[in-house]
Amino acid sequence: MQLVQQVLFIILISFAIYLFYRKAKEISDNIRLGHDEDLSDNKPERWRNLLLLALGQKKMFRYPLVGVMHFVIYAGFIIINIEVLEIVLDGIFGTHRMFANPLGGFYTFVIDFFEILAIGVLAACVIFLVRRNILKIRRFSKHDLDGWPRTDANLILITEIILMSLFLTMNSADRALQLQGNPHYADHGSFILSGFIADSMVHLQASTLIVIERTCWWLHIIGIFAFLNYLPYSKHFHILLAFPNTYFKRLVPKGEMENMKNVEQEVQYMFKPELAPANADAQTKFGAKDVFDLSWKNLLDAYTCTECGRCTAACPANITGKLLSPRKIMMDTRDRMEDVRKNIKENGTFKEDGKTLLHDYISVEELRACTSCNACVEECPVSINPLNIIFELRRSLIMEESNAPAEWNAMFSNIENNFAPWKFSPDERDKWAQEMQ
Repeated sequence: MQLVQQVLFIILISFAIYLFYRKAKEISDNIRLGHDEDLSDNKPERWRNLLLLALGQKKMFRYPLVGVMHFVIYAGFIIINIEVLEIVLDGIFGTHRMFANPLGGFYTFVIDFFEILAIGVLAACVIFLVRRNILKIRRFSKHDLDGWPRTDANLILITEIILMSLFLTMNSADRALQLQGNPHYADHGSFILSGFIADSMVHLQASTLIVIERTCWWLHIIGIFAFLNYLPYSKHFHILLAFPNTYFKRLVPKGEMENMKNVEQEVQYMFKPELAPANADAQTKFGAKDVFDLSWKNLLDAYTCTECGRCTAACPANITGKLLSPRKIMMDTRDRMEDVRKNIKENGTFKEDGKTLLHDYISVEELRACTSCNACVEECPVSINPLNIIFELRRSLIMEESNAPAEWNAMFSNIENNFAPWKFSPDERDKWAQEMQ
């Protein structure tokens, strides 16, 4: 019987890892749909960003109470899952609490610490569920979360509650069996929380306690493997992608726009025509119309988005009732990548589907509402930059389609003809000074 369980466990873990790898590779391929962008400079600063923003959750602590609760869930997820290593090894080798004897008394301390974290995770998840569904915090009630995104957020919190409950129940049944002197459940000392629960379970028959302990053990590990494979389909994949995304954060001052080299040269040639080469290379495309025109970092941003809505809550355009939602920009970009991947799977290579990110997923009205204030970039806890995608789509809209409001076109015409936004001849620009004399 023990051998059968070991074989089943090895099949389970192999299947779970294979499924996760397959979906993770698909996401990696989607990110690689974007063009190259070199973000390999200043490695010390990049490691600092990773440690402070991804590991240390620095930006979350702008809101201390929420920051602490989020950190408890995050720390619980990372630290308690160290216990998964023991479960995996127990499942493969048919042992029980493999680390208990080598660690001695320290093992009980570790389990106690895990249990305290588990209670913290339970409490934080319940509070977050209340915030989303009863208090209905404004940024969680926006229409861009209607449907699956809202369900996804609730589902992940409920899953965390179930996993932590299984962990504590498993330990309680285990401790009750220890107190009964069951030979397979060696006494490792009273666990700080499950020990109290075990006192009320110790009167149960050993067979019943074993069923409870084994059932919770299997459901706990199956739940973790299911959670692992759910992550790539969920916004919660940011748990993993936050690390590369903060490392590859653009290290330029906020608000600094990336100029197109060819356009920059054209402006220089306007002022100094003698510098213009006889056969200048023409710019083939301006801005981005689809995900293929964005950089891999833009696409990594989209997959890293936590859908927390802090960007949208800070967006002045959204606050004043405009259609723009930076969160929706990231969600739409991710949706377009997923649709492109389905297209590639069906046809072997991408076949034109008559759709583009611009227009079909993100509207002109959304793009024009953006004030370029960088509030969304400043607020994001994991260094996502919705503004960069907005800039690229707006460039395509204006420079490829000549699609701009009349007021903008007048300004563009003045810049082209007069080298300034105003309708004054360059030769008369200093006339005001002459009149003063």
